[in-house]
Amino acid sequence: MARIDVSRPFVPVRIAVLTVSDTRSLVDDKSGQTLADRIAEAGHILAARDIVTDDRDKIRDKVLGWSRYEAIDVVIPTGGTGFTLSDVTPDALAPIFQTRMDGFSEVFHRISYDKIGTSTIQSRATGGVVNATFVFVLPGSPGACKDAWDGILKPQLDYRQMPCNFVEIMPRLDEHLRRG
Repeated sequence: MARIDVSRPFVPVRIAVLTVSDTRSLVDDKSGQTLADRIAEAGHILAARDIVTDDRDKIRDKVLGWSRYEAIDVVIPTGGTGFTLSDVTPDALAPIFQTRMDGFSEVFHRISYDKIGTSTIQSRATGGVVNATFVFVLPGSPGACKDAWDGILKPQLDYRQMPCNFVEIMPRLDEHLRRG
């Protein structure tokens, strides 16, 4: 069973939040703000925050840029995970994932199902690794961002979480690059 090991130190993680929307600005971006607030409340560092339109190239370029920046450990895009023609976030990022995290989507849908029932199938939430950076693609609703953060990301981004967590494997994400 999961537990917090109080003998281990808390390690702050540097997280970037990217809102994907044709209609939002930083002033009215409720989902991005929800994530930013939860990141700060958990003791992590909001390393960057931005908004891009529902454009595959802009989404991919922003995530790729942030994934190459050493001061960012995790990127959380929110928005563009539905089924309309403008919902392109998973499609933009899938080709650049070096590793897909199928379990993230599965656990997200399990948590979401308990809250909204079968409506969870309308989300293409996904996760993966890009340039040794975790990327978690969330729906654009504040509720979905809360569910993903509270139920998955907050515990997994806490180094004290046992039996395992994302923080302890971060140093190993780029092993293949260092082996030469």
